[in-house]
Amino acid sequence: MTELSGLFVEKPQSTIAIKGKEDLLQWKDSHTALQVAGGKDITFVAKVDSSTLLRKPALKWLKGKWLDLGSKAGKHLQFKESYDRDSKIYTYEMKIVKVVDGDAGGYRCEVTAKDKCDSCTFDITVEGRQDKVGPTLSSSSRGEAGEDEGELDFSGLLKKRSESVLLLREKKQEEPKEEVDVWSILKKAKPCDYEKIAFQYGITDLRGMLKRLKKMKVEPKKCDAFLKKLEAAYSVDKGKKIQLTVEVANPDAQIKWLKNGTEIKPSAKYVFESVGNKRKLTINKCTLADDAAYECVIGEDKSFTEVFVKEPPVTITKLLDDLHVVVEDKVEFEVEVSEEGANVKWMKDGVELARDGKYRFKKDGKKHWLIINEASKEDIGMYYVFTNGGESKAELEVEDKELEVLQSIADLTVKAAEQAIFKCEVSDEKVTGKWYKDGVEVKASNRIKMVHIGRIHKLTIDDVKAEDAGDYTFVPDGYALSLSAKLNFLEIKIDYVPRQDPPKIHLDTTGSMVNKNTIIVVAGNKLRLDVEISGEPAPTVCWTKGDNVITETEGRVRVDNRKTLSSFVIEGAERGDEGRYTITVTNPAGEDKAELFIKVVDVPDPPEGVKCMGVGEDTATIIWEPPKFDGGSPIKGYLMERKKVGSSRWTKLNFDIYESTSYEAKKMIEGVLYEMRVFAVNGIGVSQPSCSSKPFMPIAPTSEPTRLTVDDVMDSACMLKWRPPDKIGAGGIDGYIIEYRKEGDTEWIQANSEPVEKNSYTVRGLPTGEKMEFRVMAVNIAGRSPPAVMAQPVTIREIIGEQLEHSFTHKHTHTQSLLDIAQGKPRPVVNWFKDDEPLDPKKVSVRTTEVDTILFIRSAERDHSGTYTLSVQIENMEDKASFEIRVVEKPGPPLAVRVTDVWGFNAALEWKPPKDNGNSDISGYIIQKADKKTKEWFMVYEHNRRPNCTVSDLVMGNEYVFRIFSENICGLSDEAGLSKNTAVIAKTGLAYNRPPYKEKDLNTSPKFTQPLQDRSVIAGYSTAISCSVRGRPKPKIIWMKNKTIIGEDPKYLMQNNQGVLTLHIRKPSLFDGGNYSCKAVNELGEDVVECKLEVRGASATRSPVAAVLLMHDG
Repeated sequence: MTELSGLFVEKPQSTIAIKGKEDLLQWKDSHTALQVAGGKDITFVAKVDSSTLLRKPALKWLKGKWLDLGSKAGKHLQFKESYDRDSKIYTYEMKIVKVVDGDAGGYRCEVTAKDKCDSCTFDITVEGRQDKVGPTLSSSSRGEAGEDEGELDFSGLLKKRSESVLLLREKKQEEPKEEVDVWSILKKAKPCDYEKIAFQYGITDLRGMLKRLKKMKVEPKKCDAFLKKLEAAYSVDKGKKIQLTVEVANPDAQIKWLKNGTEIKPSAKYVFESVGNKRKLTINKCTLADDAAYECVIGEDKSFTEVFVKEPPVTITKLLDDLHVVVEDKVEFEVEVSEEGANVKWMKDGVELARDGKYRFKKDGKKHWLIINEASKEDIGMYYVFTNGGESKAELEVEDKELEVLQSIADLTVKAAEQAIFKCEVSDEKVTGKWYKDGVEVKASNRIKMVHIGRIHKLTIDDVKAEDAGDYTFVPDGYALSLSAKLNFLEIKIDYVPRQDPPKIHLDTTGSMVNKNTIIVVAGNKLRLDVEISGEPAPTVCWTKGDNVITETEGRVRVDNRKTLSSFVIEGAERGDEGRYTITVTNPAGEDKAELFIKVVDVPDPPEGVKCMGVGEDTATIIWEPPKFDGGSPIKGYLMERKKVGSSRWTKLNFDIYESTSYEAKKMIEGVLYEMRVFAVNGIGVSQPSCSSKPFMPIAPTSEPTRLTVDDVMDSACMLKWRPPDKIGAGGIDGYIIEYRKEGDTEWIQANSEPVEKNSYTVRGLPTGEKMEFRVMAVNIAGRSPPAVMAQPVTIREIIGEQLEHSFTHKHTHTQSLLDIAQGKPRPVVNWFKDDEPLDPKKVSVRTTEVDTILFIRSAERDHSGTYTLSVQIENMEDKASFEIRVVEKPGPPLAVRVTDVWGFNAALEWKPPKDNGNSDISGYIIQKADKKTKEWFMVYEHNRRPNCTVSDLVMGNEYVFRIFSENICGLSDEAGLSKNTAVIAKTGLAYNRPPYKEKDLNTSPKFTQPLQDRSVIAGYSTAISCSVRGRPKPKIIWMKNKTIIGEDPKYLMQNNQGVLTLHIRKPSLFDGGNYSCKAVNELGEDVVECKLEVRGASATRSPVAAVLLMHDG
């Protein structure tokens, strides 16, 4: 809020310039007139006091109401500014060079500084040498000012001229003329002579004269619609009601009531009444917003009036009270006013207080507070509070806090070379102070120290001497208080008797000593052994290591001897420094000796012999030897690292110390070459890494060979065949090893010395008639695989003409043949039987030659399965061989598939084996699942051997169906068995905790969505400025002009329509121009927008009088 305050120390004075005549005139308003000769220079001086201002004030020289003379600076107008640093006064000067007639008129000097302003007016009158007074307006308005001319202030000019005329007439002692009826003269005169007549007869209010003359000349227009119009103006107190009444000629006429040009609608506030010819508008509980122009309209006839709402002054109901506090106390001035929400102004010693870190303002209803959080001496003074209807004042006194002594200093009596300590304690830890001895301030030195810690103040004097005795005083800063004590010096005289003491070595057995005489030092560290010695006279010190005397005073190993101390120093200890050391001290009174053992410890040497002892599929076993030197400290364990061959990145295998010297490295990649290294760890640290091991590769042996069968059996040999292992790995297969043994033996015999690469082998040299067992193993770089063993022993025997398989299995529909070699003399008789019945030649074909017999089955079917017998007969000798043929096919689907149980995310299934197993054992089942939503099948289990299973990891909320395929040697069944029921994974057991509903916080701080726009308007024409704002809760709107709150000024009308803010300004004048701002405030924040309103007068080339005359002519 801008405050109108007295900033001027010296104001410019009004001046009369008389051409060719120098007279001293006295103005009626007590202004001092300066004596100035026309055509000469004139200077005006204004002085401003800036001692209470935060920044430099701004001063303007104005002519009339609006012409800024700063833009007219030149030869005719000159400006000067100076500043006195001692008095803090700014001096502003305006010099008019060679005054001319055009310089006459009213002037204004205006100074502004942040929230303060001041102004003053003065006049310049230029008089001629005429004996008669009465110059015309044209003579005064025509000058030679050129570009310095501004708008003339006719009212001031005419007023001053009339006064000048009167004064001159009185000075010449002329007789007054007879009274003349000016109005009659004006009525008869032409409009062009109005200005001359007014000037001649001393009429100062020219505008008022023209308005009155206009009313006198214009006959009132008769209105037929109204019998009685509204009064010209009405006045009402705030909060009261007012009634506007008109009488109409036509009782049935329809009327409208308007407020500021806007039609008024009936409501509780605005009540319309119609009684006969009278029409009444009642406005209840008037506020400042009701201060406006009102109209009553009937057709084209109108009746105008203005309503002025008077606001009662705000008075102070509870006055301020004087306060007396101590430093740092909280101060609260409280005042109560008559109206809630009223604005008050706080001042101290004539200076308005602003809201900053020191002062806080608070209001609650009718109560207002001024708060000072921590009072100081600077706050002492008289405080005022002002309202528009009263004021109150109170005085604030601030006193220093009393300092309490918690512990005083005490007298001391000390001996020479002792220490004296004076100590005191006060209640405030921020208090500082000084120490004095016999009235002289004590200065700190190497011997005298002064310490302030919290509430304690301490003076310490080391090595007390006789001159230190005296009175010591502590004086706290800022307090009339002192604490005193006396220091007494006790002098003791001792006769000196020379004596001799035998030398003594004082060893410190603490620190790095592990026992009484052993010192441990880490290699590379510095060892400094300080040994105190005593004896009188001072003994001689000698250090030795073995038989070597250490005499060096410089270097890595050195000795430093002083009177009572001998220091043995080793810079960067090495292993060679380890050993036993002796210190010997001697003087005339005797000798003393001490032995020390210095042990140098270090990190251990790296381990040795790192090598790989075995590998697995992803593992390797590493062994190593402990380091030769443990560093003088026991080995705690080892750390291992590995890397791939060719890589430079080592990977740690353990972070905790590993104590053994063998380690199994895991999680390696099969087929990749690796290297290993090992670190040794002792109590000192970690050794350097060992040499890397030879590269090794994790490789696993293959799995056992598959489908080991007998291909042929002879008198002393057996041919075996097999398939490769299912799992081979990165090592591949180098070959196979075949072993055999007799049934019942425990020792296996290797049949081949080198691995065979083929998948078949004939074992020879077998004993005839024995039952033999066989096994085969695959071999690669990792070793032998597990063996594949024959299920049944094989009999090695010689039969007549028989080398025949005992069983034969063949898939359905394939051509089948069997060759049986028969030997014997004479030629044997060969007969074939199936299930002890002769063969049906329609189904089976037989071809027999001299050396063999062949059984053909062109298209094998299930009924070809059975036991076939070959009978070979020679005379009375007969031999038979039987074998079995099974014709197999794919099995049928499993039966009775059903879901037996559902729990959690699991389902249990059971089924029965298929009705048709395809003439072969069922090797397993394939289980699949499908979600009824997607109906896509996914594998659950393969080769499941049991007729039941548990399906896991089902999805909650889904329903599943299952199907199962049978599997035998021919493959999967063509159809699957579907489950009769489904598995529903319910959502039971899981409680959904719905998060609490959190209502969205729609509250926002105020934000202007449309700012104010700068405007330029013409004086006398109403205008409005608008902006829009949003915010929740609804913000409070404050309109300001030049940072001054407008309040409820009837000149302004403020509207708020759904956040659209409008400020109406009725008939603005030139003084209504300036910076307008709108502030929106709520509890979350505030926002401000500003604009500049420029109010222009009439055309600069047309004088105000001429403008009025034109209006009159129109």
